[in-house]
Amino acid sequence: MASPSPIIHIDPARSISRVDPRIYSGFTEHMGRCIYGGIFEPENPNSLADSNTGFRKDVLSVLKELNIPIFRYPGGNFVSSYRWQDGIGPKHLRPRRPELAWLTEESNQFGTDEFMQFCKEMNAEPYICLNMGTGTLEDALAWLEYCNSSANTYYANLRRENGHSEPYKVKYWSLGNEVWGPWQVGQMESQDYAKKAFQWAKALKLLDPSIQLISCGETGYADWDRVTLKKLVPVVDYHSIHIYTVSEGNHAVNVMGPAAAEKALEISKSLIDLAKIESGLDKQVTICFDEWNVWDPVRAPGEKGAEEHYDLSDALAVASWLNVFVRKADIVKIACIAQSVNVISPIITSPKGLFKQTTFYPLKLFATLMQGTSLNVHVGSPSHTGKTVPDWVEKLEKNAGGDEKLTKYIDVSAVLDDSKDEVRLAIVNRHATEGYTIPIRFGPACNVSGGTVQVYEVWSADLKDNNGWDGERVQIVEKQLPWSGEYSVKQHSFQRQSPII
Repeated sequence: MASPSPIIHIDPARSISRVDPRIYSGFTEHMGRCIYGGIFEPENPNSLADSNTGFRKDVLSVLKELNIPIFRYPGGNFVSSYRWQDGIGPKHLRPRRPELAWLTEESNQFGTDEFMQFCKEMNAEPYICLNMGTGTLEDALAWLEYCNSSANTYYANLRRENGHSEPYKVKYWSLGNEVWGPWQVGQMESQDYAKKAFQWAKALKLLDPSIQLISCGETGYADWDRVTLKKLVPVVDYHSIHIYTVSEGNHAVNVMGPAAAEKALEISKSLIDLAKIESGLDKQVTICFDEWNVWDPVRAPGEKGAEEHYDLSDALAVASWLNVFVRKADIVKIACIAQSVNVISPIITSPKGLFKQTTFYPLKLFATLMQGTSLNVHVGSPSHTGKTVPDWVEKLEKNAGGDEKLTKYIDVSAVLDDSKDEVRLAIVNRHATEGYTIPIRFGPACNVSGGTVQVYEVWSADLKDNNGWDGERVQIVEKQLPWSGEYSVKQHSFQRQSPII
């Protein structure tokens, strides 16, 4: 059978949900050079750090371009042996500890108060992950009291003694990190975790009923997710998912990887519905996809700092990830790219400066322009038929109908910007060698004006092109084109465009 020619159909009347700006959130873990040497470097030899806070001024300036609404902290695997009390108070009194997740040493010179100051500088909300490995419920309650209490009690007064009179009012708290994983200090079986997390949730909400809790999920399609949701749906507000995609040196594997996340979100939504049906509850529980990215741990081992050097193929994979989140706006409300600086990050620093990786640019375009109401877009496109990671994606695709296929070469999301009455398209051509001219058709109620279309393109001639200290080969090219009812996409390219309706 001949492959279908690409075509895009959009009807602004067929909406999915509001795109939550929190899907463009970040993550700062005590891992590699994310914090020390990344956002925090008070002893920078080139005077790049703020003399009062120790924050890298250049790093914060570039991060602000991404409009990051939430930062998750302090882990990640790191949190499962982290004692938060070590990271507060006078810095010369803070103990230096062995760190078990990445087998390093933790100086504790950056802790809770520094993180809160960082979030304030970034105009972002803090999100704290609790230690359910070596930590106790008493430790968790103390951390919550330190951050949020205005009472005349020990940890609230300790915060005041440390120079912070007003509560931080941290809204988001997650109940452990990847507790299912054999690499995790304090790994548990799903039933054991669910029972423990249920009791923690009750106590935490007794201390501060205003907080929102996130249960520790797995991939969204694992039995762990089913078991934990069944128990925890009554006491949590979000369920977390972690998935990383890999390239294995294969572009198609790389860009088709986010198909697993799309299927995971569909399954998770059904598992949440099932748990609500079984418990008889009428409440909203959605997904907090608080770790996602392209990460090949062979190429960039975690114990060595996980400093990926991304190329154009990786940028297209990140754009495909973000298309998934926009298309699934009804169920995913928070998503945190892992991580924000140096560690599998869109930004790489040195003591002398920084550069923006290829993945920075799709992130910037989505975070600044793909806001509004997600639209149900029909895309006709040839599909990838070869290897995928995970391999079950390839197996499912063999029996999927055209509309159900998740590995189309033309990958699209769309939003309706209510304030400007404008449809914005994010189009990824994931084919390595083929360009396409794509008709774009609108619903019958749409009056598409003539004039020009604003286009932002991320492309380079070679899929292996990357950015570095010698320059940025992959950037955003902005252009205006006459609107003709179709658009030509280059091979292996990403573009964000705005036809007016």
